[in-house]
Amino acid sequence: MNTDLLKRLCETPGVPGREERVRALIQKEVKGLFDEVRVDAMGSLICRRHPRGARGKVVKGSKKPTIVMLLCHMDEIGFYVSAVDSKGWIWCNPAGGFDARNLFSRRVLVCTDNGDFKGVMNPGGRPIHISSPEERTKVPETKQFFIDIGLPADKVKKSVKVGDFIVMDEPAIEMGTKVVSKALDNRVACWLGIESIRELDAAGSAHACEVVVAFTTQEEVGLRGAKTASHAVQPDIGIGIDVTLSCDTPGVPDEESVTHHGKGFGLHIKDGSFISDKKLVDEFEAVAKKHRIPYQRTILAAGGQDGAAAQQAAAGARAIGIVVGTRYIHTVTEMIDTRDLGAARDVIAAYIPTVD
Repeated sequence: MNTDLLKRLCETPGVPGREERVRALIQKEVKGLFDEVRVDAMGSLICRRHPRGARGKVVKGSKKPTIVMLLCHMDEIGFYVSAVDSKGWIWCNPAGGFDARNLFSRRVLVCTDNGDFKGVMNPGGRPIHISSPEERTKVPETKQFFIDIGLPADKVKKSVKVGDFIVMDEPAIEMGTKVVSKALDNRVACWLGIESIRELDAAGSAHACEVVVAFTTQEEVGLRGAKTASHAVQPDIGIGIDVTLSCDTPGVPDEESVTHHGKGFGLHIKDGSFISDKKLVDEFEAVAKKHRIPYQRTILAAGGQDGAAAQQAAAGARAIGIVVGTRYIHTVTEMIDTRDLGAARDVIAAYIPTVD
């Protein structure tokens, strides 16, 4: 399994609206896999692979091929610099959903036109040695956190400006069958968008459909890039590729776990943004069973993903989600099981040749 690619994707900074570094990495990786690659007005990378015959030869049929669109968002949750005060403290505005309980004492990377600066994030207020018991029980709001990059105020003000972006600064690591990173949501999908097509290509599998892999922008703030990309592509089938919750951990009832690590990819039935097409669910289930690919059906009580944008674009599309269960989502300790990741890759690569 190409975990080196997953690590590079996870460690490349890219918040909603500033995904260009991730896009550049993907552009290098997909060379030779697609027939057309372009960047749209929203910054999404649209990669098109024409129908293939035996041994991967491009074929042209007499009828318009079915368009299968894989949607893989590139952005991770992060922040934008909203102010640099007279003392050199950096204040920020969130881009994506943060739980403030996970922001204490974090290392961050402030990404600017003048280079990247390492920093630390903490909330304003007294530290433990001089705080009252009451103060220690309070969870600050996100807006109360500031960033210290350890430089004199005048240098900070010259180097950092409003609109620069900030990500958590943590390496991706492997632990047994697990991978831990601050950005598996959703570099997992970027990896799958590349590796599933690479697997299809390596096998020389024929496919009658046209495959479009869209590496989309600004999902974490409203599926924005997926909406415009889907309207442009107008797919017949949309596959939203993403992470989902894996709450198979202490303190969560089993019926609320959503997925369990090591039990296969998630066949996504429903979330707060869309309900998957029943026929597509059956088709993917049949492919998984035929190829003995482990899977688990998933429903997420809230939240959404890019599959919803494909389903609702233009005249609409049949849509489904293929997801990978992830522990501790929207923290710096997001964790997947590589067995589930491999299952997601394999089912996508096996499904595409079945589309007429």
